[in-house]
Amino acid sequence: MPVEGGSAGGGGGVRRAKQKRKSHSLSIRRTNSTEQERPGTLRDAVDAQPTGIQYSGNNLPLRMEDSKLPMSVRSNLLDLFGQIEREFENLYIENIELRREIDTLNDRLSADGQTVDGGDLTKGALKTKASHSTSQLSQKLKTTYKASTSKIVSSFKATTSRAVCQLVREYVGHRDGIWDVGVTRTAPVVLGTASADHSAMLWSIETGKCLLKYVGHAGSVNSIKFHPTEQMALTASGDQTAHIWRYMVQLPMAAPVPEVSAPCDEEVDFSDKDEVEGDPDGPSECPTLRLASATLRSHQGVVICADWLVGGKQAVTASWDRAANLYDVETSELVHSLTGHDQELTHCCTHPTQRLVVTSSRDTTFRLWDFRDPSIHSVNVFQGHTDTVTSAVFTMSDNVVSGSDDRTVKVWDLKNMRSPIATIRTDSAVNRISVSVGQRLIALPHDNRQVRLFDMAGVRLARLPRSNRQGHRRMVCCTAWSEDNPSCNLFTCGFDRQAIGWNINIPALLQEK
Repeated sequence: MPVEGGSAGGGGGVRRAKQKRKSHSLSIRRTNSTEQERPGTLRDAVDAQPTGIQYSGNNLPLRMEDSKLPMSVRSNLLDLFGQIEREFENLYIENIELRREIDTLNDRLSADGQTVDGGDLTKGALKTKASHSTSQLSQKLKTTYKASTSKIVSSFKATTSRAVCQLVREYVGHRDGIWDVGVTRTAPVVLGTASADHSAMLWSIETGKCLLKYVGHAGSVNSIKFHPTEQMALTASGDQTAHIWRYMVQLPMAAPVPEVSAPCDEEVDFSDKDEVEGDPDGPSECPTLRLASATLRSHQGVVICADWLVGGKQAVTASWDRAANLYDVETSELVHSLTGHDQELTHCCTHPTQRLVVTSSRDTTFRLWDFRDPSIHSVNVFQGHTDTVTSAVFTMSDNVVSGSDDRTVKVWDLKNMRSPIATIRTDSAVNRISVSVGQRLIALPHDNRQVRLFDMAGVRLARLPRSNRQGHRRMVCCTAWSEDNPSCNLFTCGFDRQAIGWNINIPALLQEK
């Protein structure tokens, strides 16, 4: 994390303050609490703990004094360790408070003739007496505890009926990480990938062969979206532009599909040193396209995403300059500039049947822009997350699904956006999500190389397999569903330079739920 480096003369007071900090054995629990909210008696209890750090004459730890690092670097390190230590102290103090609350609850239960079994809330069992009043109190406590934890537990536990996931094909050829993946909406159905190597590629889904390579951008290609009715692609780039380019491809003969399948919850870790096999210079004999049909300009920063409005006559772009722009595709002219976000935009998405746009940002919000009435362009701001909103997408049933770096995914109803109708809690930051049209499944790509599947109610259905021979080796950046290809209906891409096609078979019982 960024810190301000102090001078050697002004760092003595800071280091003397750090001398009073102690190291402890802590029971760690994530919290947003601050030190100032804690009672003084608890702070005294923390400071009374023993420490194993010995300081030298100039107030630096002995190991730090022997270090060859410059004074400014050592001062910055001490500042960082001090921040970490303060956070750990906050966690420790909060755990003490929670323990006191548990003891108070035990005392009340004992007074009413009942106890908590060993004080262990994870067991959730209350021993009650024979009286009718204490039985009711016990039942109420159990109901409250189960209600408060059911949402968290349901996000992590596996379902009894396991979906079957088959890795169908790997698409290898990019020379850098792949940011985005998409599937054409019209025939011929092909796969598109956008990469940090300044190129976008079109692939044969059946054979894994590169059909076309677009190299018109001068920066990283951050997203790719296909026109709803024509053979045109829209790409956004770090060169501060979005390009519209036409393609003509011919699909080769299909190759046999390897028989590799596994249950979706298999997880065998492997070394990060494993690299994707293939030609490091990209696919051979791949036609190259260098010129765009139209260039959309006006942003003052990286264009992180772009999408077509319904009908394909207009396009919207999202940029790090904190604005989203609406363009006329035929003339490439700017129609509207959508401003209001306080920080960089991360994603934009359009409704499949209505003139609605949703943009997400690092300011922890996402905004809904309504262009259905030509005379009124309304905007609504939604603050449902506590960290960067990495993506927000529409569904066919008028829902919005948002994902965030706060490790949650939330499902919203467009008719009532005051609170989410479902919340999914995960163990890693969530990147660009996608929702299938037919089965209404949400695919979540994670920083920790996992891909998980949930339904719209927030129930976890599957986790794509990861082993030595299949799965992503780096962060998974994006997912995309293909409704027209039953043999390969989910695609994922990551920073391991490859895209993967999967066949997801969800049992009918799970779909009904």
